[in-house]
Amino acid sequence: MTTLTEGTLVAAPIRVALVDDHRMILGALTEWIRSTADDISVVAAVPTWPELLTHPEFPVDVVLLDLDLKDNLPVALKISTLKTTGVRTVLMSTYSEPNVVREALGAGALGYLVKSEPVEMIIEAIRAAAKGESFISAELDLALNASDIGGAPKLSAQERRVMALYGGGEPVKAVAYQLGISEETAKSYLKRIREKYRVAGIDVGTKVALRRRAIQDGILLQDGAPGSF
Repeated sequence: MTTLTEGTLVAAPIRVALVDDHRMILGALTEWIRSTADDISVVAAVPTWPELLTHPEFPVDVVLLDLDLKDNLPVALKISTLKTTGVRTVLMSTYSEPNVVREALGAGALGYLVKSEPVEMIIEAIRAAAKGESFISAELDLALNASDIGGAPKLSAQERRVMALYGGGEPVKAVAYQLGISEETAKSYLKRIREKYRVAGIDVGTKVALRRRAIQDGILLQDGAPGSF
């Protein structure tokens, strides 16, 4: 979404609502996001599902939703309700049961994070959801794809972009600049990428090995140009 300011198109902030029945987590997340991401506006922070639906700022762009609100409402119903109002969902949980993750993704959630994720990863998940892209924490992704050992791991669109730029010869600082993320976030992506390949039985510990694998998996072309995302 963009707005016109003095003849210049300016991207409007992503309007986000947080839903978590632990008020301390709710408050901390609100402050972290507000102090870290200028492009995200936390317009609602509520402890219950009904309070989200009746909030004056609803519907929003993205809802960061606690998986277990202890209200006995199926998460698939919540995700479906949000989808019908044009809201995208990123789920948070303290655990990573693969069957629960699959159910949530099948219902239409675009993101799934464990609460121990760094706040920068939470912010990236919100940004990805706002663009209609999926974002799953590295821990959950590994759990979901544990049976696919030996094959190429599933990378998110942003992970593929990072791998293409870094494998193509760019230093981490340049990768971060080109993707509009911090250098620490870029490093976190590289760590996630290497861990996913490691679990799949593939060593991309060096930049040369990562480049070779990026070419092999179609993420990077032989001439150094990025593949399709």
